[in-house]
Amino acid sequence: MRFVVAVPFRTGYYVDYARLLEKHGLLRGVAMWTRNGIEGVPPSKTDLLPLLGLIAYAGARTLSPYRGESLRFALHPLFDLWARTKLQPGDCVLSSYGYANACFRYARTHGGLTFLDGGNAHPAQFWEVLSEEHRRWGCAYPPVSPRHHERALKMMEDVDYVLSPSAHVARSFLTRGFDPAQILDVIYALDLRTFTPSPDPRPKDRPLTLINTGGLSLRKGTPYLLEAFRQVRRAVPDARLLLTDLVTDSMRPLMEKYADLPVEWAPSLPHAQLAERLRSADLYVLPSLEEGLVRTALEGMACGLPAILTPNCGSNDLIVEEVNGSVVPIRDPQAIAERVLAWWERIRTGYRVPVSDLQSQLSVERLEELFIGQIKRVTSGGRGMGRKPET
Repeated sequence: MRFVVAVPFRTGYYVDYARLLEKHGLLRGVAMWTRNGIEGVPPSKTDLLPLLGLIAYAGARTLSPYRGESLRFALHPLFDLWARTKLQPGDCVLSSYGYANACFRYARTHGGLTFLDGGNAHPAQFWEVLSEEHRRWGCAYPPVSPRHHERALKMMEDVDYVLSPSAHVARSFLTRGFDPAQILDVIYALDLRTFTPSPDPRPKDRPLTLINTGGLSLRKGTPYLLEAFRQVRRAVPDARLLLTDLVTDSMRPLMEKYADLPVEWAPSLPHAQLAERLRSADLYVLPSLEEGLVRTALEGMACGLPAILTPNCGSNDLIVEEVNGSVVPIRDPQAIAERVLAWWERIRTGYRVPVSDLQSQLSVERLEELFIGQIKRVTSGGRGMGRKPET
């Protein structure tokens, strides 16, 4: 069997999937809406529709975050219909939530298999958890565009296998009727040449410094992070918080409540600068309510920072308690603050997080072992086992 990777844009894990499939002679093509293809994938195997990508980019630059995201989602059916024309009988398709519904249907009725990248939990759980959170904060916006949510749910009927990067994702599919044989464990790889610990000792005059390099939203538990930071500053008045200036519409109305906190902002940074910023901090804190596998947290951990995460982050699978971080319940700023202060006592006396085991788990070689091994196993077994989702 041969694979087509049909995703609108390039992200690290789709790039890695395509390169590994090409390396092992399993890739027939890539369909994206970007201007450029993937390094390592021949142009002869690359189809691009940059006009749709340009429209999505223009929307992201000119509209509010929610409206820009909704415009991008509205373009997915057009991308899907175009990508469908690139398929041939027998193709397997790898895509993600709501991107390639027509492609999945075609593959399953023409001798192929479908593989869903589980970048988040099952869409029913995603919607349920975040709808509750939006109600808690009186947010007028839904978690995502309702049309996209319905499209993602519909896609579940044609999923043969889920590429699951975490136990959190796996549980969400198993509880909604998927068979354990449909869950294929993977883990996203990092650029381990860039995200490395500092070779120098921690500066003794640096105050306690917390960092979060992802976007700020209700989904990512930003109110609980900010409230925890307020509690930390009562015990450590000179504590610092480094954040990235990516505030979603769901969070903007709440930011004024925390305007008194001394946040040090930065824009989105290239990887080399991002790694330097991470190495300037002491603890990575991300109290997300719903993720698949948070790469930003993994980047912080690879730079030698202890991480304080929730069980819904995915990255918490890589936490070894009291060694490289702590796992706290969702929606619990007091628990976050308590773990920050406990870790501060260790950090200030020179504790350094070991990263060798983590680096081996986040290598491209480890992803290749998991991904290609399981792909070869299931594609040699014939038909898949698509299931209808429970809503």
